[in-house]
Amino acid sequence: MTLSKLSLRNARRQTRDYMVYFVTIVLAASLIYAFNGLIFSREILELSGVMSELPLIVVLASIVVLCILAWLVHYTIDFLFSRRSRELGTYILMGLENRQVSLLFFLENLAVGGCALLLGLPLGGLMFQVLRAVILTLFGLPYHFTLALSLNPLLLTLLSFVLIYLLAQLRSRKKLHNMKICDLIYYERQNEKEIISKSSKRQFLFTLSGICGILGTLLLLAGNFLLGVLGSACIITFLYGFFISFSSAVPAWFAKHPRQKYKGQNLLVFRILTSKLASMGILLATISLLLTAVLITEGTGLTFHAIARNRARLTSCFDLLVSFSGQEEGLFTDYLQDIQDQVPVTMSHTYEIYLGETGQLSDYVEDKIRFYQYYSADPVMKYSDYAFLRAMLGYPAVSLEPGHYLIHCEPHLKRLMDQYTLPIELGGYILEPGGVYNEIFHQDSSDTNGNSFLLVMPDEAVTAAPASHKLYAAMTAQPLEEAQYAALDPGNLPVDSGLWMRSKAQTLEDAASQTALFVLPLFYLALVLIMTAATILTIQQLSETNRYRSQFLLLEKLGMDRKEMNRALRLQFAIYYAMPAVPPVLIGSIFLLYLGNGVEPGTLTGASHPLALLGLSLGLFFLIYGVYITMAYSSLKRNVLPL
Repeated sequence: MTLSKLSLRNARRQTRDYMVYFVTIVLAASLIYAFNGLIFSREILELSGVMSELPLIVVLASIVVLCILAWLVHYTIDFLFSRRSRELGTYILMGLENRQVSLLFFLENLAVGGCALLLGLPLGGLMFQVLRAVILTLFGLPYHFTLALSLNPLLLTLLSFVLIYLLAQLRSRKKLHNMKICDLIYYERQNEKEIISKSSKRQFLFTLSGICGILGTLLLLAGNFLLGVLGSACIITFLYGFFISFSSAVPAWFAKHPRQKYKGQNLLVFRILTSKLASMGILLATISLLLTAVLITEGTGLTFHAIARNRARLTSCFDLLVSFSGQEEGLFTDYLQDIQDQVPVTMSHTYEIYLGETGQLSDYVEDKIRFYQYYSADPVMKYSDYAFLRAMLGYPAVSLEPGHYLIHCEPHLKRLMDQYTLPIELGGYILEPGGVYNEIFHQDSSDTNGNSFLLVMPDEAVTAAPASHKLYAAMTAQPLEEAQYAALDPGNLPVDSGLWMRSKAQTLEDAASQTALFVLPLFYLALVLIMTAATILTIQQLSETNRYRSQFLLLEKLGMDRKEMNRALRLQFAIYYAMPAVPPVLIGSIFLLYLGNGVEPGTLTGASHPLALLGLSLGLFFLIYGVYITMAYSSLKRNVLPL
């Protein structure tokens, strides 16, 4: 049999035995091609001026992805080398030279990578169309399916895979060139030594790692960059210290509590896990670190998407909103004339936001919830202006009874405002509460329609109130184009002009751009990270198939029924996959809740509440993680348990 035929046979066997690894490489190739397609897509880059930053961000994300994938390929090839060292040594005993065996091993791994790449490219074309559809939908544009492989993304993906596989196989080739036959044959038996053998040192490291974990989490929550870096170092120390000491301490704990060995399937599970835990501390810590990065990256992406979407929703009711708080009235008048000349306005209104005599409603809100009080007194709007703006926006008309006032607030304050029953005095009038309304009304800052809320008063009560700022709201016949917005941007005026403008079209476009620029690359990283971590765990588990089979055959002869063996296998699987996942869930959950609660009040509510986003993050995390667990369990159960 020639080397090429032998390589192909071994490649087919490797693909069959480690299908999880092969599938992961196929998916990784498709993801790399899909995101490479974004770099060269003029259609995507021309959606917005901000999208010109997309190639740089995708390249940075791809570099990280390629490093992760290179580590996966390197680890897998090195692992397969150790598992097949006796076979490779046998080839040399049969008369092959070291360089021929090295070439054989190189070709079979290259064949696996080449097949994965060939399958991944068409799938990558489909994934690119999915990404394209998502981005065009974000910008509110129609999507038409066109499946085709582009040359530039294809060449870049091919180059990436060639570099990954060439670099990953350098070490194994060097080993094969230098190792003797006896070293190859017994290489598989060289188990990693227990890192810490003394019980006192294990207990000290376990305690120290726990302290580092708590300290690191608190430092990450501090919100300071330098403290965040220090906190990350503490978290990494915790993960490695915990798994090194925990994996070494388990056998010692059972030695001190021998009765626990013989409860249920503990003895069997204990014996199966001991061999792994004693030598996998570093690996489990690395996997746990990857899973922590997965949950944080994925959750951060969901949070950023929710923030961008909800901010755009809360600030895009008017097609155009201009705020003026300067002294030169002529500047404001000239600016509005420029808008009338350049933009097809269908309806508009100029009005003022006033200040009340006290800040009693602001104080009430600040006492109840986290609230940023920008005004020296409560913001007030005339009822006539309010009624006109409601009609402009198509909201139902509301009436203001004599001697009353209305409150218009953002949705998250509705319940709180319904409970407010105190009268408010303005312009010599004492006014009673007359109703609370919470439609979207652009209330996100001090120079819009109030900061989260405003009071709607009778016109006669507001006559003598001091003005805070002037506003111009307009609805247009068609969305404001990017060129029009750039031409009217008050940023071109002096800093102290007091002019500020926001366009609904630009707001929605900015939200779509932020999602495309930051959220999609974050999900890209998260997906590759979790596939890598789960693949390595699964490879380690499936590599023990032959040993597990012999153990369960022996147990069957000793009288254990299949139901008990199945229960023991499930328990062993649960412990093995749960160990590296528990710390990431705890750390990631605290981080994501802090991140979600750190934004301005009212941004993340309802389906976008931090708890809901955390639940969705955990759901996606365990969905992908569970797929790998299910694949590994079904494969091992089929090949291990006696029929």
